[in-house]
Amino acid sequence: MENVVSYLSQTDAPETRPCETIDARELPPPQPIKNTLEQLSEIDDSIVLIQLNDRRPQHLYPKLDDRGYDYETLEDGDTVVTVIWKD
Repeated sequence: MENVVSYLSQTDAPETRPCETIDARELPPPQPIKNTLEQLSEIDDSIVLIQLNDRRPQHLYPKLDDRGYDYETLEDGDTVVTVIWKD
C-alpha cells in the first residue's frame, strides 16, 4: 500500500497526530460511507483518518460536516484520498 501518511503534508490536517487508514477502493456503495463513519465513531478525536477510495466520496461530505469534521480530498492517479480530522 502507498505511504498514505505522505498525503498529510498536502492538506491542513495536523501532521503530528496519529493516523489510521481505511481502504474503501473495492467496496460497493454504501459500504465506504458506512465503514468510514463507523471507524470515526470508534476512534479518538485526536486521530486523523485517511480514506482511500476510487471516487470522491460526495455523499460522505455532508455527514462529516454534520459531525464537525474537517476534511480534504486529493486525487493521486486512480486513488482518491480523503483526509478527515477534528480540530
